[in-house]
This record gives sequence, C-alpha cells and structure tokens, in this order.
Amino acid sequence: MPRLNWSSDKLIAKARDIRRDIIAMNANAGSGHTGGSLSCTDFATALLFNELNIDPANPKWADRDFWHFSIGHVTPVIYSAMAERGYFPPVDLLGFRQFKGHLQGHPSTHDTPGLEVAAGSLGQGLGVVIGAAMASKMDNHPRRCWCIMGDGEQQEGSVWEAVMSAAHFKLDNLTAIVDLNGVQIDGSTADVMNIEPLAGKYAAFGWHVLEIDGHDMNAILNAFNEANTFIGKPSVILAHTKMGRGIAEIEDNYRWHGRPPKPDEADRFLKELGTGYDAWKTRLRQATSTTLYEPEA
Repeated sequence: MPRLNWSSDKLIAKARDIRRDIIAMNANAGSGHTGGSLSCTDFATALLFNELNIDPANPKWADRDFWHFSIGHVTPVIYSAMAERGYFPPVDLLGFRQFKGHLQGHPSTHDTPGLEVAAGSLGQGLGVVIGAAMASKMDNHPRRCWCIMGDGEQQEGSVWEAVMSAAHFKLDNLTAIVDLNGVQIDGSTADVMNIEPLAGKYAAFGWHVLEIDGHDMNAILNAFNEANTFIGKPSVILAHTKMGRGIAEIEDNYRWHGRPPKPDEADRFLKELGTGYDAWKTRLRQATSTTLYEPEA
C-alpha cells in the first residue's frame, strides 16, 4: 500500500489524538506505562501515519515494511497508533490490560493483529529486526525494516552484538530509532548506567548516525528520508525526547515510567490536551470502525 504522506501539521494533530488515547486508556485500565509512551508519540505517529508501507486491513501483506518496538512496555502508544491507523477499532483501547480485551500489557502476536513479534524482554528486538532485514536482502525485497529501542535498553549487551552484526552485513535497509528521554524505571540513565557517548559508539560500530529533536515533526521526517537513502550502512536515529511529553506536570519525571494516571489526573491532563477524560472516553466508545481515523479537532 502507498505511504500516506501526511503533512507535518496533520501528523502533529494526530500525535495529539494518540497522546489523548494514552492518557485515557491507562487511566481506564488503572495500569500501563505512561511516560515512555508519551515520549515516543511523535516519531511513532510519523512512522505509522507517514513512513511505513503497510495495509492494516491485511496485516500479513507480503510486501509490507517490517516494524517492531523492542521497548514492548510502551504498548499504549503502539496500540493507540495501530487503532487510529485502522488495525482494529479505537474502542478496543478501553479493553487495554483487561481480560475482555485483546491488548495485553506487553505485545502478544497471539492477541493483537498486526504485531510482528512479541516483546517485553529488553535487548532482543534489534536482533529480530536484523533477521528480517537480512532475509529481505536475500530475497531482493525493497522493504524497510524499523526497530524502536529505549535508551535504558542500550545498557543490554545483546544490543551491541546486534549493532556489530548489522554493520558487518551492511544492512542499509535497516533503521533503528532510540528514544533518548534520559530516564528509565529507576532514575536517569546517567545515574543507573551511563550510555554516553552513544552517537560515538554507534559510529564506531559502523552505523550512520542521525541526532534529532524527537518532538520536531519536520526533523523526524527529514531523518527518515535520510536514513532511507543512505547506502552501505544501517542507520540509527537518536531521538532526544522528554519522558511524559505533552503533559507539563509529568515531563522528565522518571516516576511516571510505569505509572498510570488516576481518573482525576487523567481529566486534568486531557484538558491540557484540549479535551477531558469523559469526553475522550466517549470518543473512544463511539470509534467502532476499523478505518483510518483523521485527526480530531
């Protein structure tokens, strides 16, 4: 299927909808990872609503691009983007982390149509996507392969074995995105286990490195285009973001890594995003079609 090629303004509007979904579904479930989902929202929106060749009505379409969030705990942003894109109706987001739903706390290919790989154990996703990229090269298939990782995940040794492998095999059909929000569940990455100089490490391992503001939609789109056209090396986009982006009260606060908002907090946060908790839950209840959802006002 052709890429949507949405404008940056339209992508920004859709990212706002996805942030609204994240707050509402986590509050409704009383569970879920809020901070990292919000920090990933802008580039996740650009990926699913502009970049990827996918067909949500036919998730196993043979010519689809391959995408995978190795940071599987950010399911709120994954599921919201998938629902708004048309893989399943947004009303299903109200079944997040509930027995009646099909949206587990970590991604499960047995439950959710459109997911390529189950996730949850950090450090494994890049190796999986490298396998898809290698297979695509062997088949002379033009698909692009995308892996989204967290910055805390860069502390895993398996990531660096995979990084070395991707460069060795010159997988220029592979792009990794690292969500550099600077914090993980126990505090700042600098305090828990410093990963810097991350750009220098990837460059030394033979990757094409791009560093961007991960909340600047035009910068995201430009980085995607550069990664797509760079020949001979895999590319990594180091996206500098803020934990909890979009909600001033929780930005840069690691305590929101795995905490859901309470209903009264959700209402306050959603008002900051131009709606309210009850209003947005009503919108989700009414969104029962499997279709591409245009941005809300």
